[in-house]
Amino acid sequence: MYCLLSPLCACPEMETEEQSKVFQRSLKSVSLVTLTFQNGALTLVSRYARTRPGNMFFSTTAVVMAELFKCVSCLFIIMGQEGGIRPWARRLNEDVFQQPYDCLKISVPAVVYVIQNNLLYVAISNLDAGTFQVTYQLKILTTAVFSVILLQKKLSKIQWVALVMLFTGVAFVQFKPESTSEKVSTEQNRLLGFGAVLLASALSGFAGVYFEKVLKTTKQSLWLRNVQLGFLGVVFGTVTIFLSTDGQKVRDKGFFFGYDMVVWAVVFLQSFGGLLVAVVVKYADNILKGFACSAAIVFASLASVYLFNFQLSLQFVIGACLVCISVFMYGYQPKEKTQSNLQAQGEKI
Repeated sequence: MYCLLSPLCACPEMETEEQSKVFQRSLKSVSLVTLTFQNGALTLVSRYARTRPGNMFFSTTAVVMAELFKCVSCLFIIMGQEGGIRPWARRLNEDVFQQPYDCLKISVPAVVYVIQNNLLYVAISNLDAGTFQVTYQLKILTTAVFSVILLQKKLSKIQWVALVMLFTGVAFVQFKPESTSEKVSTEQNRLLGFGAVLLASALSGFAGVYFEKVLKTTKQSLWLRNVQLGFLGVVFGTVTIFLSTDGQKVRDKGFFFGYDMVVWAVVFLQSFGGLLVAVVVKYADNILKGFACSAAIVFASLASVYLFNFQLSLQFVIGACLVCISVFMYGYQPKEKTQSNLQAQGEKI
């Protein structure tokens, strides 16, 4: 009562609540800035790692290492939530090892994500950073389509307009003079890169919607699901290595052939991205998340000018602007109608 009567009294409950709000606002700002940097930096560092001269690492092994890092990180997060090793081990035993059928359901997006991430390496090896970053936003379109098909979700008129604008913007980016291409040390196949990013976008949309459906129909937490995804990703990714042309090369030269600080940075940024999106989803919203994606496009495009001698064309600028605007338009909707499937698909690269 004294807290209510005295304006000079600092009520502990009010202070705690205010401190919590300040912390959440700060965390939201920091997470959005970090997400922007992570999205742009991953594209730029991956592009540099795949086009520089010297010993080239095997991208299939990098996919496996990113999944392993993500799995281990989520295990530590769950341990912190459970408050100790014993309850942590009990939770894993009850929700993972004793439910093989449940893990079987997660194997579907796990396989798809492994294929998708390998395709992204093909794409970034053959497309300049700006074009890749813009074109990969087609995952918003594929996610929307699969949401309508698999989840019977209804999109607003402004969202459909945004999707058309997105497709138009990507089309603009593809038609640019050859003189605007980057100067790189490896042979490029633009058509192969475009095909790879198109297929990766389609797989991202399907896996994201499927994963959302699993999250909504089961009781396991997002972190536990990421542990399952990461573990199965390591298994399927390892199988992929030895089924691909990299298999014999890995046997001859070793799993970590070509690895250096740049490659480890790619692995870290890729694994860190999924965890970061989970924080953004918790403390921000789709509009702010869209701002981060749009800012990352601008960041990657401008950085490419200085890092890779990329020349911006009028078509590219128009296309990139259309894509950025479409991302904003798609996320601009009442909170109760927010498309949570975009949260699920954002957890993977």
